Amino acid sequence: MKKTILSLLFLIIVISACEKDDFCLKNPVTPSLVINFYDDTNKETLKNVRELYVWAEGKTDSIYINQTINSITIPLNSLATEIVYNFSKENVVNQFTINYTTEEEYVSRSCGYKVNFNEVTFSSDTTWIISFTPETLTTIENQTEAHVQIFH
Repeated sequence: MKKTILSLLFLIIVISACEKDDFCLKNPVTPSLVINFYDDTNKETLKNVRELYVWAEGKTDSIYINQTINSITIPLNSLATEIVYNFSKENVVNQFTINYTTEEEYVSRSCGYKVNFNEVTFSSDTTWIISFTPETLTTIENQTEAHVQIFH
């Protein structure tokens, strides 16, 4: 009888010590900046960029896109308030500066936090990039659609 009670007590302790597994099902991604490239003469038409190099100022590694593309996704630095990207097309470099404030958003215990970017402003030295729109954004909280349109 003592063995049964001790076994039952041990089983109750083991079962009560287990925690429910937490799995993050919401996929809370800190958003990246999505850029679409458009034709400067026909602002409604996407325009491909060939042999595009992209790198963040102060970084040694770059992203080389050896294909024709009309859209890119680049990360923003959640630990800073400004990031400068260099876009090189046909050996002409254009600096594109992004300023912002960051805001952490609690998602859940299993997912943790994600960072949203607020009061986002853009500027460019416009070498091969003729113009861009918009110059300011209220917030970047997802990456489901383009945030900036670059005309070249």
